[in-house]
Amino acid sequence: MKTKSSIGLMVLLMMFPQIVETIYSPALPMIASGFDVSMPQAGMTLSIYFTAFAFGVVSWGIAADIIGRRAAMLAGLLVYGLAAFGAVYAQSFYWLLAMRALSAFGAAVGSVVTQTMLRDTYNQEELSRVFSLMGVGIAVSPALGLLLGSLFTSRYGYQGVFSLLAVLAMLLLLLSYSHLRESRVQDRKEVVIDSLSKPEIKPALLNLAQRMLLDGQLWRSALLICGFNVMLFSYYLHGPFLFAQLGFSSMQFGFSGLLLAVATLVGSKLNKHLIRRQIDVTVRVQLAAVTALLGAAGVYVNLHSVWFLVPMMLVVIGFSVAIPNILAGALVAYKQQVGSAGALFGLGYYLLIGIGMMLAGEINHLGNVLLLTALGTLVVSKPSITSVCRNS
Repeated sequence: MKTKSSIGLMVLLMMFPQIVETIYSPALPMIASGFDVSMPQAGMTLSIYFTAFAFGVVSWGIAADIIGRRAAMLAGLLVYGLAAFGAVYAQSFYWLLAMRALSAFGAAVGSVVTQTMLRDTYNQEELSRVFSLMGVGIAVSPALGLLLGSLFTSRYGYQGVFSLLAVLAMLLLLLSYSHLRESRVQDRKEVVIDSLSKPEIKPALLNLAQRMLLDGQLWRSALLICGFNVMLFSYYLHGPFLFAQLGFSSMQFGFSGLLLAVATLVGSKLNKHLIRRQIDVTVRVQLAAVTALLGAAGVYVNLHSVWFLVPMMLVVIGFSVAIPNILAGALVAYKQQVGSAGALFGLGYYLLIGIGMMLAGEINHLGNVLLLTALGTLVVSKPSITSVCRNS
């Protein structure tokens, strides 16, 4: 019998990686100033974060199959909390980068293990609704994260932000210790543990990786997830500096999260409406890509005014429609190895996001980043890309 944890707790765990990153965003200008580095260098903390996050995804995903979902989740939250405390006392930029990488490695558990637990418990049709429901909780992440980050940055500096992140991680660790239930079924647990002593385990993982590498549909999903995330997180990278250039404070940048939260809610409601109307999932994702492209064009045109936030909302709406649908259907063909498959899939798309964020920092222009990424995402959203990948 499948054991279900509270959806509320699942929402918090899914929100965790995003909310801790949005809390961090307002501190970027102060980090650049405090460590005497340029904006692209400060932005390296984001690209390194996603790269380390990728390796955390694969590590915690495999760990979830070996030691259990609950144990992996608790370990990851502990690692994140310790790394956040380490960042508080960073004396050099390179030490800060190291702590950011370690914290990203720990935070990855909130993404991959939560998704694994949901896939343990729900079928594909239910997953679309559950992931869509999660959008309601995730909708408050930008607003809450940016407001808290702005408040702590203005009052306590970036050290205060890292202290807040550590405390939040420890609170979530205690909550998970008390209320998180193991979702892996007992007979599967025995199979996984028994397989550790068998020499076939490594070839099996390599075979899985090879199968996934040759899966055109999976590549399409990974590229789409990368594109929509790069568009969203490019705002968190460039936004604080852009607001400063326009003469606004970090607190005012924090309030922009309210608009993004509204956009996320609108996207979630729109996605539910499309699901109820039984609109094909490919059409939903294409609609999201078109919406994001319109928003990107609007941001490009209005970048020298705070009114660029209005079309930025369209980008966020596109993100909110696309991501639940892509995640829900990505690993349907890998149900028997969902933990390891989820880990390898996450490794792939988070490495892509890390590369994308590195390029976004180098381009150093929000409008250009959004336009280029939105155009690429629209091309990939066409189903023909799948056949191209399979035939190559």
